[in-house]
Amino acid sequence: MRIAAISDIHGNLAALEAVLADIARRRVDVVVNLGDILSGPLQPRATAARLMPLNFPTIAGNHERQMGCDPARMRPSDRFAHDDITDDQRDWMRALPATLRPVDDVLMVHGTPASDTVLWLDGVSPAGRHAAAHDEVRERAGTAQASLFLCGHTHLPRSMLLDDGRLIVNPGSVGLQAYRDDYPILHKMENGTPHARYAVLERTGGTWTVEHIALAYDWHGAAALAERNGRGDWAYALRTGRMP
Repeated sequence: MRIAAISDIHGNLAALEAVLADIARRRVDVVVNLGDILSGPLQPRATAARLMPLNFPTIAGNHERQMGCDPARMRPSDRFAHDDITDDQRDWMRALPATLRPVDDVLMVHGTPASDTVLWLDGVSPAGRHAAAHDEVRERAGTAQASLFLCGHTHLPRSMLLDDGRLIVNPGSVGLQAYRDDYPILHKMENGTPHARYAVLERTGGTWTVEHIALAYDWHGAAALAERNGRGDWAYALRTGRMP
């Protein structure tokens, strides 16, 4: 069994096309999408149009949930996407489940099994971001059962094998390699390069192998589009993988 896991596309169609082309040459059995698909000042409508006919197993991220709220209360990235997509695309987005089992013994979540906003493999404090300790990660797993958990949300590619044999993998972000957020406290996530990220998981003999992949694409074009749409912060993140 070979699974390609993509997450946190954020309307970055150029990055998505690079990832899909790379996946096509790897002969995977299934491609799964872990949410935060459209939000951002890039190409939400075109991204939805590209993905919907592919019918990948797909879950909602926190941004899909937030885009179902009152538009007047949305932050700029969600509001841009909300206003850009079609009614059919909005219906597709609203119908996405919070979690999904695409194959036996694999569970897709956005944040953790219990929340789409909790960071699973990372933590934040006034001192900054840190890799979460084993006990923190195991506590956030709770009693959910799977040999492989696929999560997103932090945009950082990471993996951890728990002492009970459960493997948790975050493939990183297809479309946005740095961001700033104020939940649970003000923090920033940075990959340090602008490459599009995803992961390939392969099960052989009951054991999962993880390959984290970083791909070049036209990030300067994506950054220029963000600038034209009034988001210099996104443009800097797209070009550098860092926050200004």
